[in-house]
Parts: sequence; C-alpha cells; structure tokens
Amino acid sequence: QVQLVESGGGLVQPGGSLRLSCAVHGSIYMFYSMEWYRQAPGKYRELVASITSGGRTNYADSVKGRFTISRDNAKNTGYLQMNSLKPEDTAVYSCNADLRATMTPRETYWGQGTQVTVSS
Repeated sequence: QVQLVESGGGLVQPGGSLRLSCAVHGSIYMFYSMEWYRQAPGKYRELVASITSGGRTNYADSVKGRFTISRDNAKNTGYLQMNSLKPEDTAVYSCNADLRATMTPRETYWGQGTQVTVSS
C-alpha cells in the first residue's frame, strides 16, 4: 500500500517562505518522477513543478526563480521550497509520484493536499 503524506503548508505573509514536503510511504521498487500541482478556488489545477528520477526539473513560468523542487531518494521524499511568496500563490498544493511499488504495476499516486495561504 502506497501513501503520500504532505506537510508544510500554512499561512505566510507576502514575501515569506514555506517548504512543502511529500513523503512516499510503502514498499517502493522504483520511484520515477514527482510533480507538485496547485489549485486555487475557481481556477483550474496548475502544474507548478516537476522532477525526474535523474533530477531534471521543470517549472511553471509563474514560479520560476522563486520555487525550487528537490527530492531525497534515500528518504523517498520530495520537497517544494517556495520563496518570495505572493498572494496569488494561495492554493491547495498537491504532490504526485510516478512509481512502482513492490509487486505492482507502475502507477501515479497522489497526496491529500495542503493549504498554502499568502496574506498579510
């Protein structure tokens, strides 16, 4: 059984920083890529950042230079460091992981989401 557990969301003032974590629990055979999405009220879900097993990263234009995605393969955990936060970054942030668990086919798993609110 694979479970993604997110943490690190909260309320922060504009210009502040937060670091989100996405821990993958379970018997993992191969961990391919991880993505972070966000969805604000009344808006479509947006791909924020992604990272491959080899560490190649990609970012939405709206967060380039402010957000950094990383991963610790030994811990099966991904991170999203968010700096210079703006009110428009307010959203529910969710991670997903493309992986193979032991004795199961390759599949994408999702975390439960964590609220990030940027407000003074």
